[in-house]
Amino acid sequence: MSSLLALALLDGLVYGSLLFLVAVGLTLVFGVLRILNIAHGSFYALGAYLGVVLGLAAAQALGSPWFSYPALLLAAILVGGFFGPVVERFILRWAYDRPEALQLLITFSLFLILEDVQKLLFGVQPYFLDMPFRLLGTVELGGVPYAWYQLLLILVATLVLLSLRVLLRGTPLGKILMAVVADREMAQALGVDARRIYLIAFSLGTGLAALGGALASPTVTIAPGLGAEAIVLSFAVVAVGGLGQIEGAAIGALLIGLGRSLAVYLLPELDVVVPYLVMVLVLLFRPVGIFGSVEVRRI
Repeated sequence: MSSLLALALLDGLVYGSLLFLVAVGLTLVFGVLRILNIAHGSFYALGAYLGVVLGLAAAQALGSPWFSYPALLLAAILVGGFFGPVVERFILRWAYDRPEALQLLITFSLFLILEDVQKLLFGVQPYFLDMPFRLLGTVELGGVPYAWYQLLLILVATLVLLSLRVLLRGTPLGKILMAVVADREMAQALGVDARRIYLIAFSLGTGLAALGGALASPTVTIAPGLGAEAIVLSFAVVAVGGLGQIEGAAIGALLIGLGRSLAVYLLPELDVVVPYLVMVLVLLFRPVGIFGSVEVRRI
């Protein structure tokens, strides 16, 4: 029983790590731009599709499956570096001062468009890239073989969390970003280019979503609808942790990951609903999330 529980906790950490990589981009974008980006799940799916395509192409062209690993990172950089600036500059920038309902409609429309773009580019057949998963081999934990690649995901998520903390609290760019979040008008009066900060934050959030998709591609089948599932779970994570809170995204992803994993092992019939049960329980006692706080808004 103890070994089964240990495996369930490990599975929860792995699943929570993937959720964190997607949700932290969503909460970062909201924290800076104050826009809840429904299209965020589409960037996750694009990262997954591009990771598979580039991983297979790199392994075939360069003659070694080990080149599939940098291909996954390249996929995230390409999605964040291209789609992030384009979407922010030509779509979201127009929506910043619009009503929140209109912002949601705009990002939802973008989500639908990107879902169709994925089908046009990649078709509707499932994609799968298993080379990165197989190459690292397995390790026995409690008599059960466990893939090293899944343990690597925990390390990557931890590094992303620490890197974001250092960026936001220990660099000039992070301090400028926090100043824009606290008071955009005052920051602009002091000479800060808020539009440039918005562009950087949105591109970074988009890249994180794509990184989550690219790293998940060796563990799941990539097919239409992947982005919708990702955005729903990401919303659950940021609701639990608190909108705009980096540490909250980590705690929310951990709680939902562990809850779903324990359900798979102990109560499989509750597997699908556990993330939302966790969200409801947290919001009953903390309507703004675990790390969230009530904000005073100027009218």
